[in-house]
Amino acid sequence: MSEDKIETMSGQVCPMCNTKNMTLMEQETEIPYFGIVYMFSMTCTNCKYHKADIECKEKHEPAKYTLDVTSEEDMKIRVVKSAEATVKIPHMITMEPGTTATGFITNVEGLLRRFKIIIEQAKENSEDKSEQKKAKNMLKKLQKVMWGQDKLKIIIEDKTGNSSIISEKALKKNI
Repeated sequence: MSEDKIETMSGQVCPMCNTKNMTLMEQETEIPYFGIVYMFSMTCTNCKYHKADIECKEKHEPAKYTLDVTSEEDMKIRVVKSAEATVKIPHMITMEPGTTATGFITNVEGLLRRFKIIIEQAKENSEDKSEQKKAKNMLKKLQKVMWGQDKLKIIIEDKTGNSSIISEKALKKNI
């Protein structure tokens, strides 16, 4: 991934705390086999508000990507997720779009680590022993998948077409 053009504007007004501590960043970069994307982010040093998203330069059709993660090698597969995308691990967890959703570029391992953090937080915040046990089992499964000892399916649905799983193993369907 090349870092072509980066524009930064500091001292902007934060929409959350109304101080002039917001930094806006826009970066144009090319992702192999996907094309040129614009990455946007807003970060406030005062209240720690952060928002990020990704838009493709070229228009893509709404799409659903499905990937069967079956080996440790699959951890390296590139994942592009826009703020508008829904990411699912069936029968385990769903990351929904919304006002706090962000876009990012990562790999399967990075995506699974994000899910681990969400599950760990849910486990810590739950007082229900059965919910804690369920979360503990999900965390064990994710770790086994990351070590190549178990399998799971990842599904990304994006009505904007700004997301992708970049691998020959991924199945793409227009939605």
